[in-house]
Amino acid sequence: MTDSFDEPPLTPPAERASFPDGVRFAFGTLTVLPARITRWDRPAARTGMACAPLAGLAVGVLAAVPGVLLLLLGAAPLLAAAVTVAVPAALTRGLHLDGLADTADGLGSAKPADEALRIMKKSDIGPFGVIALVIVMLVQTAALCEIYADSWIRGALAAVTAAVTARLAMTLASREGVPPARPEGLGAAVAGVVPRAAAVALTVLVTAAAAAAALPAGPPAAARSAAAVLVALLAAELLLRRCVRRFDGVTGDVFGALAEVSATTALIVLALG
Repeated sequence: MTDSFDEPPLTPPAERASFPDGVRFAFGTLTVLPARITRWDRPAARTGMACAPLAGLAVGVLAAVPGVLLLLLGAAPLLAAAVTVAVPAALTRGLHLDGLADTADGLGSAKPADEALRIMKKSDIGPFGVIALVIVMLVQTAALCEIYADSWIRGALAAVTAAVTARLAMTLASREGVPPARPEGLGAAVAGVVPRAAAVALTVLVTAAAAAAALPAGPPAAARSAAAVLVALLAAELLLRRCVRRFDGVTGDVFGALAEVSATTALIVLALG
């Protein structure tokens, strides 16, 4: 992976970006869904990264649909889970997984920051990256398989919750005070753009929405969904701090790693009980 999705040239900065501009930025940057980015500047990045959970909602719904259909047609939960895990990878061109692998290689290299960043920019994947990919894909599939075996409704909600939480982790990683590791790329475009108050508000909103969506299954299910979001964000925060210390900031690869780690953690919590 390079450092990010392909970015258009920077446009002259403006005071504010509209909500539609932010949505197009989020979908055009974080997914392959058709969305023409109309602005590529710091205000658009601010609104766009705040809209990242909306992109996650779309990805989660599109991932849940084929899994649920397979279950209703008589497929085994394992097949449904595998397909559900594959859809987000396809909708992001595998870049989040690639970012996870590159970040694992950079962290595992034990090299100084500049050398670790060069390792991450290489097109090949090293042993740390391969191990990280295998573990994450296996755990995601196993967790979803267990949830689907219990209920297709729980499985669908888990897929959506994990996808939204993964993009919320990106929003939090874009908050004020988080520096970029390079002067170019997605990391430099979005690092530090989201106000802290907005990041906190979005965290509260997503956590409450996850709990509300699971509430028809009972208070324990609602509490588990809320816990899944918060524990996943904690895991992402720990990884973020490690990467900032190790690389002196964030890169597009780090954002991909945060998404995959938070989604995996959310699915693990949702599979418990």
